[in-house]
Amino acid sequence: MEHNVLSHLSLQVGDCLKRHNAILSVAESCTGGLLASTVIETAGSSQWFDRGFVTYTNQAKQDLLDVKSITLETFGAVSENTAAEMVRGVLTNIQSSSGYQTGRLDIAISVTGIAGPDGGSPAKPVGMVCFGIGILSNYQQLIRTTTQFFKGNRSAIRQQSVKFALEQVLAIDYDGLR
Repeated sequence: MEHNVLSHLSLQVGDCLKRHNAILSVAESCTGGLLASTVIETAGSSQWFDRGFVTYTNQAKQDLLDVKSITLETFGAVSENTAAEMVRGVLTNIQSSSGYQTGRLDIAISVTGIAGPDGGSPAKPVGMVCFGIGILSNYQQLIRTTTQFFKGNRSAIRQQSVKFALEQVLAIDYDGLR
């Protein structure tokens, strides 16, 4: 995937978030900061990007995002359950911070998956990536999850994951949230 595809999407995300008085935060595992890096490369991203967490290990997910050990033990790190808890952790972190503002929308995306080349199984193959999409508005959290299966090498899977995450931000019905 060409770098300018992700850059163009990030620019669109920024325009969309500014138009809707929304802020983006992310929690990443298999993308290892690539989503935040892609966003931050966009000029003016400080107007619409708040924070990013890279939680590659299960312990980091527990420590920084309050993902429950029972969730990790029962469903694994690569699961929609974990993606939901990761995004909930980001939203809770935002909500409890001194900078939280009612009246704005906070959007959070979480990404957890298997980028390969190893680590896959028949039930969870290389390329399986789970996403959490969370919205915080006036202390109300809305969370949904989805799973995608990407093809390619490690780099391609990570880039496709970032592309999909950015597309999810663009797909939100912002007008329906007001």
